Amino acid sequence: MRDIAVFTGSAHPELAAEICEHLGVPLLPTKTSRFANDCIEVQLQGNCRERDVFLIQPLVPPVQENLVELLFMLDAARGASAGRITVVLPHYAYARSDKKDAPRISIGGRLVADLLQTAGAHRILAMTLHSPQVHGFFSVPVDHLHALRELAHHFRGYDLSNTVVVSPDLGNAKEAAAFARMLDIEVAAGAKQRFADDKVVISSVIGEVADRDVIILDDEIAKGSTVFELLGRLRERNVRSIRVACTHGLFASQAVQRLSAEKDVEEIVCTNTVPIPQSTRSDKLTVISVAPALAEAMRRIHNGESVSALFT
Repeated sequence: MRDIAVFTGSAHPELAAEICEHLGVPLLPTKTSRFANDCIEVQLQGNCRERDVFLIQPLVPPVQENLVELLFMLDAARGASAGRITVVLPHYAYARSDKKDAPRISIGGRLVADLLQTAGAHRILAMTLHSPQVHGFFSVPVDHLHALRELAHHFRGYDLSNTVVVSPDLGNAKEAAAFARMLDIEVAAGAKQRFADDKVVISSVIGEVADRDVIILDDEIAKGSTVFELLGRLRERNVRSIRVACTHGLFASQAVQRLSAEKDVEEIVCTNTVPIPQSTRSDKLTVISVAPALAEAMRRIHNGESVSALFT
């Protein structure tokens, strides 16, 4: 592919390298240095002039460090006369800050979108935003991918004749329903209330789950509070087996180990939108790569082809 330049920051270089392998282009080097006063400086060590530049950087812990690094990468590419700059956000952490649900709080999802655009982003390529309205926070074009096809391909390897997809809450029910249609099975959803970041209550499960094999589908798992709450409701309904699937496996507070310790959880499936440290791995954990999907979307953006055609 000619006239394309791909760079990555410190957040997830392994994913960026895999994407470039699928694209058949080199991953150009980025140098991040830190001054004595703790300020950082970013240098893109490849030609950007009039090229189609892609900057790959999921916003993962340390989120603020990775965000600032991305902003500086954008500024460097703009200052180097890039023809077009696309930010590839496999995970947009601030998408969870999408509404004002308490007095005098910030809406981080909108503010960070503004920062990315001000720094020089011409378009955004994102994967499974936490809520649909986040798409509208950007005033530049956004190509919003999902990992449902990759997850569905994995689960088609099982006997699904007695299986139901369960969304932990009604907000994710639309995605769960689309996932269930891909697998040609039924869908159910939990009735969830959130009282704090790690305090949720699921009062009931809407749909038939008794004596069924269950696939819990969520967009991301951090501490796993929602999943553990849902496990309790599913056990009350005597489900036969449980598998857990998500796009973004953040797995804070030893979530993988705690989920793996649950005897009725047979498997935990996530994608590699965020790095999965070896220390958090488990025999029950399966990681699916989204690099081919991101690479194909980048190729289509570069060539002016339809990205939505990936979902037809």
